[in-house]
Amino acid sequence: MTFMKTVGTATAAALMMTAAASAETRITYKSAKAGSSYFQMAVQIAEAMKAGTDGDIAVTVEESQGSVQNVMEVRARGADYVFTTPPALVGLAQGGKAMFEGKGDPAFDDIRALFPIPSLTMHFVMSEASGATSFADMEGKTILLGSGSFGATEGEKYLGLFGLEGKVNIADSELSNAVNALKNGQIDGFVTAGSFPAPNVIEAAASTPVNVLSLTDEQIEMSKRTRLLIPAGTYTGQDEDITTTSLPVVAYSTTKMDDETAYTLTKIYWETREKMAQDAAWWAGVSADMLSNITTKIHPGAIRYYEEIGAPLADEHM
Repeated sequence: MTFMKTVGTATAAALMMTAAASAETRITYKSAKAGSSYFQMAVQIAEAMKAGTDGDIAVTVEESQGSVQNVMEVRARGADYVFTTPPALVGLAQGGKAMFEGKGDPAFDDIRALFPIPSLTMHFVMSEASGATSFADMEGKTILLGSGSFGATEGEKYLGLFGLEGKVNIADSELSNAVNALKNGQIDGFVTAGSFPAPNVIEAAASTPVNVLSLTDEQIEMSKRTRLLIPAGTYTGQDEDITTTSLPVVAYSTTKMDDETAYTLTKIYWETREKMAQDAAWWAGVSADMLSNITTKIHPGAIRYYEEIGAPLADEHM
C-alpha cells in the first residue's frame, strides 16, 4: 500500500513537472552578430521576457549574419521565431525584389511586425593614424566592411555614391575582427551599423585614437536615409557631434505565432523599455511614434496591445 502510494505520488509529481515544462513558451530571437549593439539588445530583451513572465517565456538569442539572413530564415522557421530587420527588407522580400529576386516564398507574406527597436546608425570608424577625417581621405586606405549585414551593404553603397568605388582596399575579414585589426594597424578603418553607443565602436575608441566620420548634408541626401546626430562625448575622444544616417529596425514574427504569445511579447517589451534604458542608453529614444516606421502588417496579438494603450496605428498595419 505504501509502495503504491509512493509510486502514485511520484507519478503525480512527474505529471506536474511535465505540465510545467509544456507551459513554458520557448522563443528563438535572431538579431545580429555577437559583439554588436543589436546582439546586446537581444540579450536584454530575453532577460526582460524572462523576468516579466516569471519564466513562462524563455527566449534563446541566436547570433545572426545579418538582416537578410534573418528574413530568409522565415521560410524554414516555426511559430517560435522572432527576428529583427529594417522594414524595407520585409517589403523587398514580399515583392521578390533586389536581394530577394528569384528567391520569393509565400512565407514572406506571413511576416508580421511586433515592435520597433532602436534604429541602425551608420558608423565609419577610421584610425587617427590613417589621417582620414572625411570620406575623400579614405581613398587608398584599407577598410573592413564585413559581409552579409546591413552595415556591410550600406557601407559599400556609400563608397560607390561618394566616388570611392575601386579606390578603397576592402579587407577580407569578418566585422568581429575589426577592433583588433584596427588596433594592430592591419586596417585603417571599419564600417558598422548599430544603435549608438555601438559596443565595437566603444571598444575601438578606448583602445586606439579614432575618428568617426561625419557625412555632409549632400551626402546624407544622396544616401536617402534619415539624418541622425551622435552627441559629442558618446565615444572616447569625440569632441564634436557626429552627423550620420540611420534606418528604422523592427522586431518581427509570423502568422504562425499565436496571438497570446505575440501580445505578451509586445506588452512586456513596452512595459520594461524604461528599465532597459537605465542599463543602455539606446532604449531611451524608442517611442510608440516609431510604429509609423512599420510599413507592413502588425501581428494581431500585438495590435491588441496597441489598441489597449491607444497607440497610433495605420490602415496598412491591420
